[in-house]
Amino acid sequence: MSDTPKIKLATVWLGGCSGCHMSLLDLDEWLIDLAARVDLVYSPIADIKVFPEGVDLALVEGAIASDEHMEIIHTVRRNSTLLVSLGDCAVTGNVTALRNPLGEAGLTLQQIYVDHGDPRGIIPAEPGIVPVLLDKVVPVHAVVAVDYFLPGCPPPAPRIRALLEALLAGRIPTAEGAKMLRFG
Repeated sequence: MSDTPKIKLATVWLGGCSGCHMSLLDLDEWLIDLAARVDLVYSPIADIKVFPEGVDLALVEGAIASDEHMEIIHTVRRNSTLLVSLGDCAVTGNVTALRNPLGEAGLTLQQIYVDHGDPRGIIPAEPGIVPVLLDKVVPVHAVVAVDYFLPGCPPPAPRIRALLEALLAGRIPTAEGAKMLRFG
């Protein structure tokens, strides 16, 4: 047993499809090796409700699309030593930001729920239950400082593993070779 303390790892899911978390799970057997080196202190995988203090490494999937995402990302940045934008939505806004050309959030909700959706014409709004959409979806770095960017939709498991191995070894991650540099 190693005397090296485990790294406190968090994964966060904001405005996205969870594909990046699925790629993380595609690490398969290496997840066992990873578990020996980290404590997963926050993640939708572990269903932990409160983001803790003292996180060493946070992997953030998804764009900032609501007031809830805005609050969460500020908490994550404040309580994490390293923050990685994981996947194209976190890096660029990607699919989540496709609603931006439709205009402010109210217009988007009007089109979806009233004009083309719910026959009752009701826009869901329950304070404290339904997050308030921001008028513009933005990538993580538009709101808080990001230490590393890992693009891909989703980034493939080998790319995630290369990033994690470098960070766990105290090295700066590098993207080398065609498989590591390919976007999307």
